[in-house]
Amino acid sequence: MKLIVGLGNPGIEYQFTYHNLGFLTVDRLAEEQGVEVGNRHCRALTGRITIGQEPVLLAKPETFMNLSGLAVRELAGKYEVGAASDLIVIHDELDLPFGTIRIKQRGGTAGHNGLESIVGALGSDEFLRIRIGISPDRKVGDGAKYVLSQFKKSQLKAIAGALDTAAEAAKVIVTEGVQAAMNRFNRRDQEEEATQ
Repeated sequence: MKLIVGLGNPGIEYQFTYHNLGFLTVDRLAEEQGVEVGNRHCRALTGRITIGQEPVLLAKPETFMNLSGLAVRELAGKYEVGAASDLIVIHDELDLPFGTIRIKQRGGTAGHNGLESIVGALGSDEFLRIRIGISPDRKVGDGAKYVLSQFKKSQLKAIAGALDTAAEAAKVIVTEGVQAAMNRFNRRDQEEEATQ
């Protein structure tokens, strides 16, 4: 079984903020198969889907971003999910250009509180990440305030595209493997940046 965790904050006031792009991607994956991510256990809302032949548990931690690791650790333990091989975490990334997608196998957290919580809870940074770029087009003074701000209307089309791409990347990881997904999605972003 694969465990796909979208990071975000529970509550309607956070629903359409940059920090909740992980939640929104998980919802996108669930909607494609007519599933609701509404089963409450292990401090998360969960739903089951199948990608290819692989059973997948979708999860949205209810712990708030800074304690995401508590839910991830409980889910990984309950479902015997290997962090390095079967855990995929989808999150916003302030250091990436807006709307771009990058797949990363391991590494630092770049100050992302949700990732820091997961690394702390698992005792390892060896898990797969799908990073969704949210870097603004101009300098923002307070990054923490920015990630919790609401989407602008002018960004909705780009955000919808990023969610579609992130969901597709998750499916390719599950069906074809991480290397195939990295070759396809990381290269696509770099090519698009080069033509701009």
